[in-house]
Amino acid sequence: MQGCVNALAPGFFLTEQNRFLLIDAQSGAMTARGQAILAHTPKGRLGRPEDLVGTLLWLVSPASEFVTGVVVPVDGGFSAFSGV
Repeated sequence: MQGCVNALAPGFFLTEQNRFLLIDAQSGAMTARGQAILAHTPKGRLGRPEDLVGTLLWLVSPASEFVTGVVVPVDGGFSAFSGV
């Protein structure tokens, strides 16, 4: 069997690394940057870790046996909507 080279491309997920950029520590509200991201995300929210599971399971299952060389965005539509 030939090897497959595929990747997941997560969009904006709230993590400890980026929390200060997206959530105001004092008020708990979205920062201007966080609001701009959500305004360009058709799903209207940040990603959750479980949002990656279905795509990951598909890529490691026989259902994607003939899929190789792809990068699958899991970003709530951000890349398609924003032109990035």
